[in-house]
Amino acid sequence: MPGLLRGVARTAVVAGTATAVSNRVSRRQAGRWAQQDMAAAEQYAPPPPQAAAPPPPAPAVDMSSKIDQLKELGQLKEQGVLTEEEFAAQKSRILGS
Repeated sequence: MPGLLRGVARTAVVAGTATAVSNRVSRRQAGRWAQQDMAAAEQYAPPPPQAAAPPPPAPAVDMSSKIDQLKELGQLKEQGVLTEEEFAAQKSRILGS
């Protein structure tokens, strides 16, 4: 009977060791395959979207066009089309822009 018990114990140890080694090999292979899949996915992935370019700055209004607008306002005020308040409001709008 001791020989039979020893044989069963040896079989259990061998089977347990084989299972542990098999599990470890499986995990290592799965890790390697995951790395390969990630590399392949990065290779075929579309490029990340780029941030939208900022809008171009508004075109600068040159001083001569402002002067022309102010002259027109002055003429409208002299003709009586604009009141003093309307003239001041329009003048501040032109100079503020």
